[in-house]
Amino acid sequence: MTRGQVKRRLSFNWWQYLALALLPLFMISLLFGQAEPMLSILAMPFFIAGVASMFLSLRYFNGYKHALIATSKALDTQNEPAAWITLAARRRTALLVAALPAWIGALAVFVGLEAVPLCLLALSTLVLFYLYRIPRQLG
Repeated sequence: MTRGQVKRRLSFNWWQYLALALLPLFMISLLFGQAEPMLSILAMPFFIAGVASMFLSLRYFNGYKHALIATSKALDTQNEPAAWITLAARRRTALLVAALPAWIGALAVFVGLEAVPLCLLALSTLVLFYLYRIPRQLG
């Protein structure tokens, strides 16, 4: 694969993981948002858990950053394909962790979390995902 093909595939995967992260929140909100909440007292703890889950991604971002630096150093060497594979693996794990705020928000719909906190959790997931875009300078 050429470098351009790898970057296109990684870009496409980014959009797939973003859809995987945000679609459950929007679909569950659409389908069950008007239903009677089960335990409305748990709404605030779910929101706090969603916000706190953002900080879990710090550890994974560090690994992604180091893989990104290693990939930029490996460009035009024989180690380049392995560096891209390592970068993709680290990024995949980091994107799954970055999706946690939105997934916790999707669960919080059942306990009656309001629309504004749900939007904040979706926005935090979007911001975290933006950190994992492949920079233009790479390649």
